[in-house]
Amino acid sequence: MRADRLVATLLLMQTRGRVTAAEIAEELEVSVATARRDLEALSTAGVPVYPQPGRGGGWQLVGGARTDLSGLTAPEARALFLLTGSATGGEPEVKSALRKLVRALPQTFRGEAQAAADAVVIDPARWGQHDRTRPATVTLLQQAVVERRRVRIDYERSGQRTQRLADPWGLIDKDAVWYLIAGTERGKRTFRVDRIAAAQLTDETFDRPADFDLSAAWDAVVGEMEQRRAATAATVLISAELLPVLQHQQGRHCEVDGPVPDGRVQVRVTAPTPNMVARQLAGWAPDIEVLGPEPVRAELLRLGHELVQRYSDRPGSAVPPAISSVVGT
Repeated sequence: MRADRLVATLLLMQTRGRVTAAEIAEELEVSVATARRDLEALSTAGVPVYPQPGRGGGWQLVGGARTDLSGLTAPEARALFLLTGSATGGEPEVKSALRKLVRALPQTFRGEAQAAADAVVIDPARWGQHDRTRPATVTLLQQAVVERRRVRIDYERSGQRTQRLADPWGLIDKDAVWYLIAGTERGKRTFRVDRIAAAQLTDETFDRPADFDLSAAWDAVVGEMEQRRAATAATVLISAELLPVLQHQQGRHCEVDGPVPDGRVQVRVTAPTPNMVARQLAGWAPDIEVLGPEPVRAELLRLGHELVQRYSDRPGSAVPPAISSVVGT
């Protein structure tokens, strides 16, 4: 007997007052016999429901009793459907669940809830990019997280594949890239789901640590990764007009130090290595000045020299004198 089906049955009785087994069967997409067994099970369990025979009869709560299982207020229902309605991604199971939940809400909430579900569309693809496909493994891992079942995964990293046994504690969707936080024999680990070549549910179960908080664990992972990505910091001067563009491009890896006497703004741009900082800034050549550190300036000079070497040997190409004196051509 599924608890969620019994809850849905109670909500239907609450909102409609009186229902038949056939109506419940149609709403919950089960057989009439199953709906009747559910109603009898509720009565046996002490829930105040009783059948009324004859034409126009059915099942109802004794004395019009109300069992408010949702506790939702109108604003809460609206917020719920704004969130879930926009995030369904067209998945039929989610859409079906939303339809059933709308029908289970009190009548006064239904219209606004349905409007909220249709009010927002989320398009996760950036301009000029294809929408990322969710890895097929995500569905299996979601099942493992909910059912607390251990999984055996084949994980690929740096061209090598290893097999591991993991206790899936939680999943994270970060900008359409999925991550799994799991317990392993070596402790807590974070896996990129798109690097999991294969995953298999086992019959073994596990207990997630009582003090584990998924949001806090992910914040710690993000903090560690951002620290690694900020190992090299370049000091850069840029005009105030172009600063917002650079900030948009670099995100949290662009920190503003403040204005300088000539009107420009000093910022710090970070990346894991001097080469990566230089590659990110090379296209800004006419609009910025990199003050340091020296390894980043050296990488910029090397990149400029390589570009000159590649494109100056073509017929009709001429290297401007200023560039020629800098790169030594």
